[in-house]
Amino acid sequence: MPESQPMTESMFYILLALLKPGHGYGIMQRILELSKGRIHMGPGTLYGILTRMRKEGLISLDSEENRRKIYSITDAGKKALQEEYRRLQLMVADGHILEDEEK
Repeated sequence: MPESQPMTESMFYILLALLKPGHGYGIMQRILELSKGRIHMGPGTLYGILTRMRKEGLISLDSEENRRKIYSITDAGKKALQEEYRRLQLMVADGHILEDEEK
């Protein structure tokens, strides 16, 4: 993924969930848990993004058994996730100006 492009929220949470390897349904449940119930990702969205992220080298397919594909984050995926996290932190810090506006 190019460093200059921000990630979608879905991509961010998929990578976050894949810090622990998992299969499709497990990834959807982990995202629900990580987002404290805020994000419900459907299978169509999930599998479309997983395919794209595999092509980009952000995740890998570790194994496939009984139609369950186990995915994990790659080193490139971890780097992209950390860069996105830092970008989001900077945005939140810049947004503190809004607190001054409310006073």
